[in-house]
Formats: sequence, structure tokens, C-alpha cells
Amino acid sequence: MTAKFIVIEGLEGAGKSTAIALCQNYFHQKKVSYIDVREPGGTPLAESLRDLVKAEHKETMSAEAELLIMYAARAQLVTNIILPALDKNTWVLADRHDLSSQAYQGGGREIADETLTALSKIVLKDLKPDLTIYLDLDPTIGLARAAKRGELDRIEQEHLSFFQRTRAKYLKIANTDDSIKTVDASQNIDTVHKSVIDVLDEFFQTEVNK
Repeated sequence: MTAKFIVIEGLEGAGKSTAIALCQNYFHQKKVSYIDVREPGGTPLAESLRDLVKAEHKETMSAEAELLIMYAARAQLVTNIILPALDKNTWVLADRHDLSSQAYQGGGREIADETLTALSKIVLKDLKPDLTIYLDLDPTIGLARAAKRGELDRIEQEHLSFFQRTRAKYLKIANTDDSIKTVDASQNIDTVHKSVIDVLDEFFQTEVNK
């Protein structure tokens, strides 16, 4: 089977780490060769950009500056890690990808779709995830979960309305893209786990039958 690019998406506290662990175990059972990546980050330069965009600064970081940092980090990861892995027929499992920018910077920051589309074409060209699992959760619940994990970063400290806009954009895009599968992350953990596995089973079965 040709290597696939699979992404886990969701707001803070939606359970992305747990979903990624489920995917890892699933790949091991399927004897799939894969690598893990995260965004922003994944290369030394991209990790430096991650630290930069998440830290608090004495000056206000503009929405445009935040967007460009995200895409600079993505460019490094795509060029140096993701594309070479796929070329070697190694699957890629990503904690966030371009959909995050569309939701957070497009929805949350209200940057125009045209701007995001232009940057995406420059950085990604024809690269698109084969499957995205979006863990949908009311931001009120997600932020409460995130707060229990420890100190919140610059973006996690945004107002609730920011995350409500972000969630709305996630849902809008997910409802128009068949490669994005939405899982209700407000369900009990066993049900969420089953939903994620069901999505993976359906995806693998479809790919095998192609």
C-alpha cells in the first residue's frame, strides 16, 4: 500500500495526544512503517519557530506575523521531513497540519481565505492529507481540560470567542471535505476511542479495496 499522510486535528483539550497514541498502536498492528511529526515544529528550525509563536512577548504579535511564522515552520517540515518520508513510502502521522492554520488564523484571527489559500499553495503545492481526524469539542470544555495540564501558552490564553470562531471554521471545512472525518470528542473516552478506530478501519478498508 502506498504511504499515506494522516493528520489529527482539534482544539486544545480535545484529546489529540490520545488519538495519536491510538493511531500509533493501530499502525503497529498493521505493520505500517511511519513517522510522527507535529506542527508547528518537527525540525530544529521549525521547533524554534514553535517556541517563538507560542511565547508571550512584550509587543503584540500581529495576526499576519503569527500566520507567516506558522507557514514558515510548515515549509521546513514539509520540505525536510514529510515529503522525503512519503517518497520513501513511509507513512506520516501528524499532530496538526494546514487545517489548523485555516481554523486558528482563518477562523480565530479572521484572516481572509484568499490569503490562506495563497500561502498554502506556495508552501504545500499539491500536498494534501489522505485522512484528517478532527476531534470536535466545545471550547469551554477543551480549555478547562487544557488548564489542568499546566500553564497555558500565548494562543491558549486567547478569549473564548477566539476558540468559538476557530471551532466554527473547523466544522465548516470538515463539512465540505470528504477526507476530514469528525469525531465527537465530548463523548466518554471509550466511545471516542472506538470512533477513532472505526475511522481508521474504514480508511484502511477503502485503501485495500482500491
